[in-house]
Amino acid sequence: MEKTIKEYVDDLNAKGFVFGEDVYGFIQFGKDYTDANDTMVNIAIELTLKIQKEFDGAFFISLLEMFNKESITNRKQAYYFSQKLNLI
Repeated sequence: MEKTIKEYVDDLNAKGFVFGEDVYGFIQFGKDYTDANDTMVNIAIELTLKIQKEFDGAFFISLLEMFNKESITNRKQAYYFSQKLNLI
């Protein structure tokens, strides 16, 4: 079973990634704006941190929009798409 966004962010906090309250709001905004499920939001958070080395809200939203546009629905597809764009 996939983690909720809260569980995923709590895990990141436990690993030393500290997010401000504004980041939580931005994550929720991105989820609502793109109508993404928790799994895709978590993947977008993960890729944003890997690629940008910090949370970048604009980049995060852009990833979610691209995932939507390309009908990406899982981690494997998201990583393949990111590699295809030379992001990772």
